[in-house]
Amino acid sequence: MKRLETVDEHIDKADHWHSELIRLREILQSTELVETVKWGGPCYTHNDKIVVGLAGFKSYFGIWFFQGALLSDKDDVLVNAQDGRTKAMRQWRFASSKEIKARQIKAYIKEAIQLQEQGKEIKADRSKPNVLPPQLMKALAMNKNAKCAFEELTKGKQREYTDYIAEAKRDETKAKRLAKILPMIAACIGLNDNYRS
Repeated sequence: MKRLETVDEHIDKADHWHSELIRLREILQSTELVETVKWGGPCYTHNDKIVVGLAGFKSYFGIWFFQGALLSDKDDVLVNAQDGRTKAMRQWRFASSKEIKARQIKAYIKEAIQLQEQGKEIKADRSKPNVLPPQLMKALAMNKNAKCAFEELTKGKQREYTDYIAEAKRDETKAKRLAKILPMIAACIGLNDNYRS
């Protein structure tokens, strides 16, 4: 699958919410934020730091704030998309174009920019131990090259692989994921390296 390189490509390829994504993009472009593509999706930065992202899904479209938990959220519109996992990121979901209020969105963006300029951020907790799931531990024990390469990866990249296996609910899914990642680990490639720029 071809990696999408521009925001235009992302919006053109969107299966849902095409005109709504264009409208949100226009609002984001009317601010001082700089449009780019990071993590495989449209992002808007200030001082080279991500402030806001743009995305469309089957049942909703929206924007996400990288440090959204710091926002005052006076209109109570932000949600944590991954309770228990995401500390800082918050989404603003829309179900129709009628819900898009430019002035309201710009007020949230203005606050997010101010917080970023003040250096306020919620940092990821890197202190918790990285516990390897039994399936990954067994697979690494059976593949010496992958084991050695895994030990050479940064703690963050190790955690990405660990979480990727641990988050799978079914054994079949864990097995498929292991088959996918073992060659990547052996090649010293991080799980999300393709999305980093």
